[in-house]
Amino acid sequence: MESVEQNLRQTFEWLAARRPEGEVRETAGLRIASAAASFQMFNAAFLPPDSALSAPELERRIVSAEVHFGARGLDWAFWVCSHLLDPKAGRRARRIFEAHRMTAASDLPAMVADGIRPPRHSLPTLEVRRVGDEQTRLAFCDVGCVCFHVPPTWFREIFLPESVWTGSAAAGYVGYLDGEPIATALTFFAGGVVGIYNVATLPGRRRKGFAEFMMRMSLERARESHGAARSILQSTEQGLPLYTRMGYRTVGRVLVFASEAR
Repeated sequence: MESVEQNLRQTFEWLAARRPEGEVRETAGLRIASAAASFQMFNAAFLPPDSALSAPELERRIVSAEVHFGARGLDWAFWVCSHLLDPKAGRRARRIFEAHRMTAASDLPAMVADGIRPPRHSLPTLEVRRVGDEQTRLAFCDVGCVCFHVPPTWFREIFLPESVWTGSAAAGYVGYLDGEPIATALTFFAGGVVGIYNVATLPGRRRKGFAEFMMRMSLERARESHGAARSILQSTEQGLPLYTRMGYRTVGRVLVFASEAR
């Protein structure tokens, strides 16, 4: 579970550090990775990686985060990996956050695989382009905003800048079918593992194997670049059967709580 937390947090820190208004810091028992963005999920608070917080300690961290983001006039989200709470705090987490007007936005299985199983059947193929130029950046954003149900401006604010796609840690991909961008995936290498994020396929193109194709292609390229066989992800309910077939196992939960909109 530690590798899931580390990769997830460092992915947010990478995004925040590439925005002029972004902020990456430690304060009052928190790790802040804030993109200062309209999309509140990217204005993130995390618990320190060596935590095992009690319920009162968790509440104090929430108050600290409220003060931090309130002073900046930002909507925000608290990302909590389950292993960083003691059992009682884990059971009470939802009620504690709700008492601070934080809504439970996601409860995601945290998954790890030390290697990927072979596919059970032949997969379709797509023309794959690595995200870099303006055309592929726009395509990555536009597929993502449809699949994750957010306004286009929110996704573009985070992923459209060219600076996001420089360096070797992150790699984004867009899959094209007959010239149309229909699928995406992003890998981020940190903590000795590859995190895979933003696996998305447009409605109408799903259940055809394109998501599995994009995952396998992205993970293979990351393995070639970084030599890492272990990978991590956070699964949606819809993606869980696919990831289990591919060899991922659940090692914990990632809980996300969002502040009320200002």
